[in-house]
Amino acid sequence: MKKLTLALAAALSMSSVQAADYVIDSKGAHASINFKIQHLGYSWLTGRFNDFEGTFSYDNEKPSDANIMVNITTDSIDSNHAERDKHLKGDDFLDVDEYPSAKFVSTKIVEKGDGMMDVMGDFTFHGVTKPITINAKKIGEGKDPWGGYRAGFMGTTVIALKDFGIDYDLGPASQTVELELHVEGVKQ
Repeated sequence: MKKLTLALAAALSMSSVQAADYVIDSKGAHASINFKIQHLGYSWLTGRFNDFEGTFSYDNEKPSDANIMVNITTDSIDSNHAERDKHLKGDDFLDVDEYPSAKFVSTKIVEKGDGMMDVMGDFTFHGVTKPITINAKKIGEGKDPWGGYRAGFMGTTVIALKDFGIDYDLGPASQTVELELHVEGVKQ
């Protein structure tokens, strides 16, 4: 009986430290992928991608063991201006017919304390895969009003358009795009 109790306790303790799997709640609009880029160096152009999905695995006791995967439908770009969106979807920028999706897959998480972490991974965008680092922060986790469990994070990164084969010249101030990510996941 003592051996059975010890085995059960060991199994329970192992399961409690395993990472939980989450689905990003993009359907419920509890997640967003936003961008901003300077327009000719005079102002900021902002927008978002409306269609994306993803998953992540996270254990509060071992944040460095987390992993993340996100797929973005590039045709869902929304800058709140139909003609500009048509241009952004065309050959000068996203070329959504040739590259209908973008993808991020984490490769390493570096815990920095106080919920802060660097999320490193491979970003495939416009047919090019490059490593990027997302400066992330855990916002919180807990039960939701519908009987589920959620965890939320935010992150930022900057990418150079030329690194991903986009060389349309909007001036020197407009060579990089800032991405801001807000992710709320529902535990599976």
